[in-house]
Amino acid sequence: MAEITASMVKELREKTDAPMMECKKALAEAGGDMAKAEEVLRVKLGSKASKAAGRVAAEGVVAIHISADGKLGSMLEINSETDFVAKNDDFLKLAADCAALVAAQNPADVAALSALPLSGGTVESTRTALVGKIGENMSLRRFVRVAAKGQLASYIHSGSKIGVLVDVVGGDEALAKDIAMHIAASKPKSLDATGVPAELLETERRIAIEKARESGKPEAMLEKIAEGTVQKYLRDVTLLGQVFVKAEDGKQTIEQLLKAKGASVASFALYMVGEGIEKKVTDFAAEVAAQAAAASGK
Repeated sequence: MAEITASMVKELREKTDAPMMECKKALAEAGGDMAKAEEVLRVKLGSKASKAAGRVAAEGVVAIHISADGKLGSMLEINSETDFVAKNDDFLKLAADCAALVAAQNPADVAALSALPLSGGTVESTRTALVGKIGENMSLRRFVRVAAKGQLASYIHSGSKIGVLVDVVGGDEALAKDIAMHIAASKPKSLDATGVPAELLETERRIAIEKARESGKPEAMLEKIAEGTVQKYLRDVTLLGQVFVKAEDGKQTIEQLLKAKGASVASFALYMVGEGIEKKVTDFAAEVAAQAAAASGK
């Protein structure tokens, strides 16, 4: 059996960018033949990509692209299994490239985005190759593209885990940035009351009535109490109704701030990485114990 030296492993790693241990295994399997080892890796990395596809990817980043004139922008969420991979330069480049493609090509959905040309192949082939290279699942989850009525502003927070894209009509750059930061901090569900689903309002109303009834409030007051509760809920969840996070008096709402500046918000989008994705909870100690038991045949 041919001796597999460190320099051989290094050479193969530089050629393929595959993990070091994978390179060593491939060289051993190929009997030290560099060309054959490359073929082995191509086969294995493709297999690794397909195996990784079934694993939950709930980490990742939000990437934002805005045109030079601030009139066209996009925001995209791409997920990975671990936060470590979310900081990988190749992963971040894929995210940035895809956000730029969304702005330029206006794909209808993730499938259409995946089919667009990128790096000599397609977005999907680039993604699959990166999955094989890193050995961890990653997926394009969602994106939004905005043709601004005013001027676009953005804000990325918490290591690219929260992203905001907002279209502000009027005002200035500082105001637009403040609005974007406020959205990231306060996480409104919609611009105003028209964007809040009726079923959510009905739920708030129903809960308020039951609470008031249980506390002994007169039946004649229940509807009025419920209406007050719903209005408070709307102030909490709508951008225009929220108190501006930088308000000096602690009372000025976003609606009042915009009015004072002669501005308005046409639309906004807020992405939080992994929102709504069920993450697998792993008991690491139990997993190690189980592997040890399996290895000992117990």
